[in-house]
Amino acid sequence: MTSSPQQTPPLSPTNFIHDIIDDDLKNQRLSSIVTRFPPEPNGYLHIGHAKSICLNFGLAEKYPGSSCFLRFDDTNPEKESEEYSEAIKRDIRWLGFAWNGAVRHTSDYFDKLYNYAVALIEQGKAYVCELPAAEIKSYRGTLTEAGKNSPFRTRSVEENLQIFAEMKEGAYPDGSRVLRAKIDMASPTISMRDPVMYRIRRVTHMRTADTWCIYPMYDFSHCLSDYIEGISHSICTLEFQDNRVLYDWFLTQLTSGPRPHQYEFSRLNFNYTVMSKRRLKTLVDEGAVASWDDPRMPTISGLRRRGYTPESIRNLCYRLGVSKRESILHINLLEESLRNDLNEVAPRAMAVLNPLLIEIENLRPSELIPLEAPNHPQKTEFGTRPLSFSRQLYIEHDDFMEQAPKDFFRLTLGGEVRLRYGFVIRCNRCEKDPTSGTITKLYATYDPETLNRKPEGRKVKGVIHWVDAASAVPLSVNLYDRLFTVANPSTLDNEGSDWRSALNPHSLEVKTGCFAEPVITGSKAGESFQFERLGYFACDTLSKPEKLVFNRAVTLKDSWSTRDHHP
Repeated sequence: MTSSPQQTPPLSPTNFIHDIIDDDLKNQRLSSIVTRFPPEPNGYLHIGHAKSICLNFGLAEKYPGSSCFLRFDDTNPEKESEEYSEAIKRDIRWLGFAWNGAVRHTSDYFDKLYNYAVALIEQGKAYVCELPAAEIKSYRGTLTEAGKNSPFRTRSVEENLQIFAEMKEGAYPDGSRVLRAKIDMASPTISMRDPVMYRIRRVTHMRTADTWCIYPMYDFSHCLSDYIEGISHSICTLEFQDNRVLYDWFLTQLTSGPRPHQYEFSRLNFNYTVMSKRRLKTLVDEGAVASWDDPRMPTISGLRRRGYTPESIRNLCYRLGVSKRESILHINLLEESLRNDLNEVAPRAMAVLNPLLIEIENLRPSELIPLEAPNHPQKTEFGTRPLSFSRQLYIEHDDFMEQAPKDFFRLTLGGEVRLRYGFVIRCNRCEKDPTSGTITKLYATYDPETLNRKPEGRKVKGVIHWVDAASAVPLSVNLYDRLFTVANPSTLDNEGSDWRSALNPHSLEVKTGCFAEPVITGSKAGESFQFERLGYFACDTLSKPEKLVFNRAVTLKDSWSTRDHHP
């Protein structure tokens, strides 16, 4: 049972974006707001994007009459695909949001953007440069040294217009020329040192095919696309803060009337993973993970497949709020948010991952005793489920010790333990593999007077989970650990190591030969249960009715914080 859709909780009333919008509305600078979520379709969205999604779409929900558009920034056809576009739309819908109107694309405005570039050339504020890319970079200078003017900066307007038109018509090879804005090579803001506006790329575009062989750069196209769409508040993450002056410069030169304003907030970062689409793609391409939706990945698709709920992600984003302070959060915050949600909505079941067979000697082979268990310990509306108790059943191998210490309160040879929702049993003897000495089977008796009652005169401290072998459903289970063994693998590059060297070789353990109650029969992808004492598990997308596969979404409590490599 997956969690049912819930109304999106309100954003924190104290965040600074709200303050800006409230002031705009109060002073009648605007009557409503228009935001946008502008992903590049060059990879799957990750958990960091969830904060931006919740913020932009959440603002449109908060302020009546407002809108949030979805616009794909499809200006880099070498890396973009329809697969990524469809995955992004799927993730947004799954998180519980809907964009206003049709999906938009920067490519919708390629003609307008080209005309804007021509207008800038006509103003004498853009020129065609033939310097190689490496020289353009070296001419730009540093934070302490001013840049140098390109030798092509003094070209006439007429010559620039002619060459730019020829670039559009495909007269020049890739990389041989770029269009640059003519601003200030001595500006203290490096982004203002004659930034590149267009480059030549003969790559088939996923929407415009081969119509264009020149493509606009993000800093040029983004602000003008915002303007064309009537965006009021262009909200982005802090890495674009230094580019805001360029965003405003293009709008000042080329537009009139109401125009968008850019505001920055801190992105969502978690440790023990990487949050770069380029690095995530590397993991996929090199086979370190199976796919973009591998449940170890921090992608929204991966989290969904692992068993995360949209509510758990949204609730965390709202609880964290919006600020300008950059930080790397511990991944256990995300895991705790999932526990809190699944604790409320996930029905219970019993499963055994390392089965040890027990034979109940005082039950006849055909005898079956019906039992009953609640589907949720605190919610009677979840109802109950039937259990069966027969001559053979499975318990966890770790729940038995032949000779146990005093603080072991599970089953021991000659000892007693209660089966959850069932009887007290006593272990009489065990069988072992003659070669390895491994215990392969237990023999026990049950006390029929102990169902829901304490045995008189005996202390039974332990309660263990179990599955009746007669009705048990076989399944395999994927147990996941952190993708990396160090908190911030990206820093390894600065220390002379490869960030991939910190990949956790034990991030996935596949358990076969597991058993669970029949209540999991027919589970669909994403359907979640709490396997009692073991954690929260979700049915995997590759699961089939005849071959069930479940993923452990999260353990019942945080066990990572006690490990030696906790930061």
